[in-house]
Amino acid sequence: MAKRGRPSTFDREEALERAMELFWARGYEGVTLDDLLVAMGGITPPSLYHAFGSKERLFLKAADLYLATIGDPTLRALEEGKTAREAVEAMLRLTAESFSAPGKPHGCLLVLGATNCAPSNKGPQDYLRAIRQRAPEVIEQRLKRAVVEGDLPPHLDTAAVAAFYATVIHGLGVRAGDGASREALIAAVDGAMAAWDALAMTTNTDPQNATGPATVTATDLRRG
Repeated sequence: MAKRGRPSTFDREEALERAMELFWARGYEGVTLDDLLVAMGGITPPSLYHAFGSKERLFLKAADLYLATIGDPTLRALEEGKTAREAVEAMLRLTAESFSAPGKPHGCLLVLGATNCAPSNKGPQDYLRAIRQRAPEVIEQRLKRAVVEGDLPPHLDTAAVAAFYATVIHGLGVRAGDGASREALIAAVDGAMAAWDALAMTTNTDPQNATGPATVTATDLRRG
């Protein structure tokens, strides 16, 4: 009698990557169990549940993989830029490129993967929301570092600037998912960076906040 369950060629990491791309393209609720079994190399339901636990847990792992692979270059660009402006611009341009990469789903899994889900799918929706809510904090910590280094003015409203650029990132994800071209996304980045000088002059009503201790880092965001 033939054995049932996990095929001998089952590759967990490859299967997870295929699941990630399927969720990225269709969103959590747009993907059925049968879709996953086919995309993951024709595995059986017992194999999927043994390796990942459930569709929801598979989605959370796929979101983590997306952040660790697709998102990582943009986070490193933010950390490694010589100036805050260079860091933010590099982050935005890499983001626009990743959202419109040939041969990959367009848009952002973290933005579009689980939006306004049914109550039974609240877990994936809340998980992605929590990741998105950390994005402005990560950007703000880079801006605060720039304030300490003298790259930005001492009383800059870092929270306001970070909120603006986090909104730009999320907007790029939505526009790319709607089919906007890479050229259109880059044009949006150009517009956002044209606002930098004006934004860099905004003042914080609480000056101590501008140089407060860093509490959230890009590494924290990667942890999911």
